[in-house]
Amino acid sequence: MSRDRRKEPKTPKTTAELGIPGAFEGETVSRRRFMTGTVHAAGGIAAAAFTLPAVGLAVGPVFEKKEQHWETVGPIEDFANDTYIPRTLTLVRGIGDVGKSTVYIRKYNPQLDDEARDEYNEFIAISSRCMHLGCPVRFVEASERFICPCHGGVYDFQGKVAGGPPVRPLDRFYTRVRNGNVEVGPRFSVNSELKRFSPRDPGMPLDGIGPYVYPARPSVRKIEGT
Repeated sequence: MSRDRRKEPKTPKTTAELGIPGAFEGETVSRRRFMTGTVHAAGGIAAAAFTLPAVGLAVGPVFEKKEQHWETVGPIEDFANDTYIPRTLTLVRGIGDVGKSTVYIRKYNPQLDDEARDEYNEFIAISSRCMHLGCPVRFVEASERFICPCHGGVYDFQGKVAGGPPVRPLDRFYTRVRNGNVEVGPRFSVNSELKRFSPRDPGMPLDGIGPYVYPARPSVRKIEGT
């Protein structure tokens, strides 16, 4: 004869059966246990209330998509092909002077420039942010060098590393000409051969396996065709 081997569902023991002091008849959770769980839950909610906004502020900008803008920096006759002219560019809008930076601009020179000329580099616009730790560099016309005063970084006339700790050439900006004026657009990074890459932070090399070790941020938008 077959037997029904199904087990009856277990009923949790009451606090009285467990011998918990001060227990009430029929209850399965003691008041102390209930209060302890409530305090832990409240503590978890309070911790999340402080932690989640901080995490959101830290991680959110990485995925935030920002529209790149073009800014007029002057008429084409203001810029020569044998020296740089400094201009102030607004990199981040809406935060005042903090969002501005110096950009060094000159006209493309086929006798000095290695890269091929195209619609985005008729004028060369070089960033003043050092690619070691981000300190501001200054173009010294007498030596035709970009010099970083912080840790001795030196760049040649094209912005390539000539000495010191920087890991790659100075970043650049796309340029174009509209109605006789030079406009500066999005920033991009370059390797030692001046090949263009999506913007990277200082300290990130772009030669060899560098582009794979330091990929572009999800929020970065490249100009189509580059």
